[in-house]
Amino acid sequence: MAYKFVDNYREKGARKKLVEDLKKRGISDEKVLAAIGKVKRHYFFDETFWVQAYLDKAFPIGAGQTISNPYTVAYQSELLHIKKGDKVLEIGTGCGYQTCVLLELGAKVYTIERQVKLYDRTIQVLPHIGYKAEFFLGDGSKGIAEYAPYDKIIVTAGAPLVPQILLRQLKIGGILVIPVGDEKEQKMVTVIRVSENDFDKIILDTFRFVPLLGDQAW
Repeated sequence: MAYKFVDNYREKGARKKLVEDLKKRGISDEKVLAAIGKVKRHYFFDETFWVQAYLDKAFPIGAGQTISNPYTVAYQSELLHIKKGDKVLEIGTGCGYQTCVLLELGAKVYTIERQVKLYDRTIQVLPHIGYKAEFFLGDGSKGIAEYAPYDKIIVTAGAPLVPQILLRQLKIGGILVIPVGDEKEQKMVTVIRVSENDFDKIILDTFRFVPLLGDQAW
């Protein structure tokens, strides 16, 4: 499959406006805003739908999945408090947009996707547009234990609870960000591992994600 990657003044202007809109909605981390301003979101859309790329809306990407709206991506990214060199596990690569934002923030990203079509596309597109991550095909609800522990873990699909298997893959002092709830809506939850067996949980705003799939999910 051939991909067309063009970034003209129209797209650059749309990204700048998107960043300003995210500021108005409460995103304040300048590093996150800069990352959103750099990642060319229209590259993850068919050219026919480029006009939709910088609206603050989710959009179907196939296989029953969506590319999250930019506010949600920025919100989760802000909660992670990424430091340069952080080892980050992303559950649900999707089209790779969130992956690119994490990479722009300086993270070393391990990302896993269970949908073969999305995985096949992403492993072609991201390197082509200059982003390098460690890609895996499989059940993200189990994490990737062989590369644990991680400084940060981000889950980009709604789960009925926080999978214990993911908590065990988090470093002490590490942060897990995951939407938890039913299949209609979820609360964003931040979990901080404070010791070997102790975790602090913070329940935040309401979001709507596609369901997390896998052995440790629904």
